[in-house]
Amino acid sequence: MHSTRNGLNWQRAQALAASERASYAARNPVSAQLAQQAAAHLLFGVPMHWMNDWSTPFALTVDAASGARFRDADGHDYVDFCLGDTGAMFGHAPAPVAAAIAHQSQRGYTAMLPSHDAAPVAAELARRFGLPYWQFALSASDANRFVLRWLRAATGRSKILVFNGCYHGTVDDVFVDLVDGVATQRDSLLGQVYPLTEHTVVVEFNDLAALEAALAQGDVACVLAEPVMTNIGMVLPQPGYWEAAQQIIRRHGSLLVMDETHTISSGPAGYARAHGIEADALVLGKPVAGGIPCAVYGMSAALAARVEQAKRTAPPGHSGVGTTLSANMFAMAAMRANLEQVMTEAAYAHMTALAAQLAQGLREVIARQQLPWCVTQVGARTEFQFCPEAPANGTQAEAILDSELEHIIHLYLLNRGVLITPFHNMLLVCPDTSSADVQRLLAVFEECVQQLR
Repeated sequence: MHSTRNGLNWQRAQALAASERASYAARNPVSAQLAQQAAAHLLFGVPMHWMNDWSTPFALTVDAASGARFRDADGHDYVDFCLGDTGAMFGHAPAPVAAAIAHQSQRGYTAMLPSHDAAPVAAELARRFGLPYWQFALSASDANRFVLRWLRAATGRSKILVFNGCYHGTVDDVFVDLVDGVATQRDSLLGQVYPLTEHTVVVEFNDLAALEAALAQGDVACVLAEPVMTNIGMVLPQPGYWEAAQQIIRRHGSLLVMDETHTISSGPAGYARAHGIEADALVLGKPVAGGIPCAVYGMSAALAARVEQAKRTAPPGHSGVGTTLSANMFAMAAMRANLEQVMTEAAYAHMTALAAQLAQGLREVIARQQLPWCVTQVGARTEFQFCPEAPANGTQAEAILDSELEHIIHLYLLNRGVLITPFHNMLLVCPDTSSADVQRLLAVFEECVQQLR
């Protein structure tokens, strides 16, 4: 038996899975009909192929979403602990953002020129994150691409370093894993025609000796990292790791880029600033404009000077950085409202306290059911993992992923009006989530676990 299934009756679990799939199909005839219609013209039958990665037999169609809740096409209401996998981390359609969008909708969407919101947004980003210079993109994937291009140009170095199991969107360069200790291009990456390992170095998170050895050649432009690994399951930095890692990175002339797209759950200024990590550059996407496509990247004054010098001395022509819709007026208005009125200290205080209640409740359920699982919390983000102690690196985190078990739990919750993220077991709370919502999730989660025992 898979080690993640210790303490479970797997025959009973498989029967439960079949029952829950049948229940889902019976409860959602309208979504079933819409999925059938979509199959005629949508590749894989969904707007994005990964929408088939949920636990459902066919895609659930959303009718409307507000705050911590949404309604599906069949009229069922749900408490949402997925929140767009961070894209709606501050709730669906936050009122100040909705008002800003309504106002801007009568004043134009894009002009390829600065709007009144550009300077205030940049000033607020500088205040929050301690980095004085900023630029904009439509997604964290694009922002990471642009940062890597700028930093390679600024340093004259071609290589980057990432951590095994990392996630930085769809940036080609990061799809390199450690397989039996060897850097290997991810075999699931479609259409890749040049070897990524020529310019991407990969090491395990929390391994200072490996980081030192990888940077010793002096050819790595930057280390691109989440301060806490989140997409392979949560992997926390060990005590003192980032303090020592920063010294190693600087000693070898490399730069540090913090991708805070998920770890902005930590607080208004993200995880890095709260924990004394002094990054040369920072990337933030998904929730920064309240769910409107937008991302930002900032950098230190010293790095900005090197970047500007690289651009000025380059031949004329397209830099490969930026898109026509980057920093469009619509997204900038939404981001200004979100930064100033939604991503507040008070909102984070509510979210963090509620996530702590959720994390403790999950631990109590797991303990009562005598399962060898653990729970991790980073601000508004909580995760339960199928191992007794939290993993220390990507290899350990991948070893305890169990998509079949995850799907059973997720579908059981969904059929009872509670949604969590489909990829591993991540849960988010937003400013509109209530203590009653948390208690509802915990009660349904315990019912599910009891049936799996």
